[in-house]
Amino acid sequence: MLPKADAETMTLHLAEIGRAVTPGCHAVVVLDGAGLHRTGGRLRVPDNVSLLKLPPYSPELNPVENVWQFLRQNKLSNRVFENYRAIVDACCDAWNALLTEPGRIHSIATRAWAEVSL
Repeated sequence: MLPKADAETMTLHLAEIGRAVTPGCHAVVVLDGAGLHRTGGRLRVPDNVSLLKLPPYSPELNPVENVWQFLRQNKLSNRVFENYRAIVDACCDAWNALLTEPGRIHSIATRAWAEVSL
């Protein structure tokens, strides 16, 4: 969890992804038109990460949009938070709970039209 979304924090995020990639492999990060993704070339992208920019106004192409929707609807909605720290804690708890359910992530983020048969 970071307190803001800008080129600097996006660079930190990409570095973390790069560290998590299995040696010898490569990650592709899907980007929508969010402001932090349009930073005028200020992002520092690790060598083992590529950025795939989606066309404007195409949230249906970005599977993570379904992940955010699931978290909002099932973990974070209809609540009143006492303060900023409570919001951060609730978001971290929701994210960590979702990480324990890889099958659920697969079910809400998979696109049948994007499946590859090997």
